[in-house]
Amino acid sequence: MDALGMAKTLHPLEVKILLTYEPLTQIDADKVRSDLGYREGQEQQAFSWLMSKGLLEEVARTPVTCYELTPLGREFAQKGIPEERIFSLLKGEGPKTFAEMMQALGLDQKDIGSAFGVLSKEGVAAMDSERRACLKEGAVLPARVATLKSLLAWALANDAPLEEGSLTPEEKSAIAAVAKKRGASDSAFRIIDRERVVYRLTPSCKEVREALKELGVTGEELGAVTPEILETGSWKTASFRPYNIKVAPAKVIPGRKNPYVEFLESVKDKLVSLGFEEFDGNMVETEFWNSDALFMPQFHAARDIHDVYYIEEPNKAKFIEEPYLSRVAATHENGSDTGSRGWNYSFDREFTRRLILRSQGTVLSARQLPKAKVPGKYFGIVRCFRYDKVDATHLSDFYQTEGIVLGEDVNLRTLLGFLEMFAVEVAGAKEVKYVPGYFPFTEPSIEVHIKHPVLGWFELGGSGIFRPEVTRALGVNVPVLAWGIGIDRMALMALGLNDLRELFSPDLESVRMRRLLTQ
Repeated sequence: MDALGMAKTLHPLEVKILLTYEPLTQIDADKVRSDLGYREGQEQQAFSWLMSKGLLEEVARTPVTCYELTPLGREFAQKGIPEERIFSLLKGEGPKTFAEMMQALGLDQKDIGSAFGVLSKEGVAAMDSERRACLKEGAVLPARVATLKSLLAWALANDAPLEEGSLTPEEKSAIAAVAKKRGASDSAFRIIDRERVVYRLTPSCKEVREALKELGVTGEELGAVTPEILETGSWKTASFRPYNIKVAPAKVIPGRKNPYVEFLESVKDKLVSLGFEEFDGNMVETEFWNSDALFMPQFHAARDIHDVYYIEEPNKAKFIEEPYLSRVAATHENGSDTGSRGWNYSFDREFTRRLILRSQGTVLSARQLPKAKVPGKYFGIVRCFRYDKVDATHLSDFYQTEGIVLGEDVNLRTLLGFLEMFAVEVAGAKEVKYVPGYFPFTEPSIEVHIKHPVLGWFELGGSGIFRPEVTRALGVNVPVLAWGIGIDRMALMALGLNDLRELFSPDLESVRMRRLLTQ
């Protein structure tokens, strides 16, 4: 196609980029959104189309660490961080007990204790002879507080993540103390690893630019008649994109199975052929089976409202099955007969009945243990729900393939064999590595990572050997291997995709083409 013909086919998003930037100019997503006012995602569409036409090429891809404001961080930005609020209260009103500070500031004991502890270490605050918090003579608010306050204000005002490369050493130090990669609901910032991709307009775009100018195309042309432009009458002076009536109509293709559904079924077939039995369960679960039965303490950060979804009505189950409730409660409180000391707190039997959307597939493994055969192998493909920032490798609802293997002779080597099978045989990964992990219900705990040709290394899932605090409370006295693998992420590799959202695309043509490519 010549330059004039190509110019006639360009979308306004492409046209604006070509007319704004000179050939060989380097651009990235942030620059285009800033210069042209594109909504997030529009620039990626334009980049994809321009690259397919040979008018744009990728120059560099650089990993970037970002800090995203959490709901707690938004609260800090609006009300002040705890250290600042405690300092102001003590300076203005004098010594206070922790209870008085909690009442005056509306903070819980954990936040008060943590913030006061930091101020004490920095030599700003101390306890007086009456066990009240007070400021030391001549104390001033640490400089890091002002630094952190400005970072919070910027992130809130711009509604955008902070990039590590743009921070000063002082800012990096301040933000590192209040940022987490996982379980960030109790931190002001969530750590996110991203990539910045830089593109360059190719020399061939020069002829297309000239053709656009010759045609008088500006990129402001309208593509459809809407009720709004009919009401305002703006259509009378607007320019419209031309329609090509010679374009062939879309092909009529008979219905077929979605490729992702076929992938899930193929995983089931492989596991059944290896002697596994399938289990399933309800999407709505109790805190007991979702977490308590897995020896996750009731004060664990993963139970926060920002990490799980609560059921509003009804909000609690009528009862929890015995004798498992009493056994699990005793294990949490003092370790019971497991040889453990437990978590040493008073188990809340009301809290354990609270209803949530299951946040992990391991809940089905917990439910299976009391009725499992020894030896036995079980698996499930489970829909889970957990708050997360949606991107190429994260969704707020996702599938996990969950499994357990019970037996006198199973061990860590057995587990590694299963993990390799998932990574290589199911996901089709060429490079696999194992990383030590931590989960309250397994010891040892292992994360399996695979390398995607475009996205690089990412975690496929977690695994380990169930702790006695889990198995014995549920009536099992043999080793139990357990894993929870992100089957959505395995599908990225197996189906040759670069973004989890493509698995659930409403674009039927894209789905059909994907199916043809994987046959």
